Amino acid sequence: MGLLERLRKEWFIAGIVLVIAAARLEPDVGVKGGPLKPEITITYIAVSAIFFNSGLSLKTEELTSALMHVKLHLFVQIFTLVFFPTAIWLFLQLLSITPINEWLLKGLQTVGCMPPPVSSAVILTKAVGGNEAAAIFNSAFGSFLGIVITPLLLLLFLGSSSSVPFTSIFSQLFMTVVVPLIIGQIVRRYIKDWLERRKPPFGTISSCVLLMIIYTTFCDTFANPNIDLDKFSLIIIVFIIFSVQMSFMFLTFLFSTRNNSGFTPADTVAIIFCSTHKSLTLGIPMLKIVFAGYEHLSLISVPLLIYHPAQILLGSLLVPTIKSWMVSRQKALKLTRQPKVPVKIQTSANPKENI
Repeated sequence: MGLLERLRKEWFIAGIVLVIAAARLEPDVGVKGGPLKPEITITYIAVSAIFFNSGLSLKTEELTSALMHVKLHLFVQIFTLVFFPTAIWLFLQLLSITPINEWLLKGLQTVGCMPPPVSSAVILTKAVGGNEAAAIFNSAFGSFLGIVITPLLLLLFLGSSSSVPFTSIFSQLFMTVVVPLIIGQIVRRYIKDWLERRKPPFGTISSCVLLMIIYTTFCDTFANPNIDLDKFSLIIIVFIIFSVQMSFMFLTFLFSTRNNSGFTPADTVAIIFCSTHKSLTLGIPMLKIVFAGYEHLSLISVPLLIYHPAQILLGSLLVPTIKSWMVSRQKALKLTRQPKVPVKIQTSANPKENI
């Protein structure tokens, strides 16, 4: 694969690098009160646009086929929104005595609180040949749950900024997240045929708006002379993120393949990706709202910005291995379920020969 083709495929990750570099060169453009007026264009317009776009793109009418697999859905949502943040919190109690930047550690906690992404887990599940319907359902349902549960988890584990009261946070979340999402779903019902025919680039639109949010977030960082990010902490955080992902993928694999789990190999594939992936598209706007006023907001966002490409990279590398396991496991299960053919003992027609 050539360099240009690679850049076209991974344009969003390259875009993250470019907007952070641009924010470093000219931070005054995107700071609060600057030419871009992020306190209006980002806080209200950009965030609302992302969730309106999500409302238009979520194919909730296609999820009914996967609705009845309650055990799988419970496993994924409990692991994602209960076990994951709790385990990270316990782990951070140990890391708090280390010299790692405390704001990056807080950022790790925010990663744990995030809902599953709408796209990456589904794409990887489909690439392996797993239970795509279950992946779609849990990604969409997790996104809806995350609108309510993620802010509560963030406030529970980290608290909010002192300048923004609890009621203000949820009123803003309602107006910029819930309302646009509902409007998007309503509009989708009327133009569903047109959307299916034209297939607008929903993912690209959300990603472009997200790059704008990331840019203004880092403009605030680089405009603040009191913020310093040491390279040691950043390297350790990258190592921790890959370790956490590998550990949790292995853990979900063990849980979903144990005896009498009730999950098929295809279910296990969906569980591995949906339980361990975290949404950047939903996460960054929520952090922007919940931690409005934090001068260290961009540092808190760094682990999530790392986690997003890391989960795609790691998942893509593991696709051949997981697919090979799934196919061999399905063949083994098929063989064990085949009825055994009874062996016929031939006897002679002469009774004396049978004695």
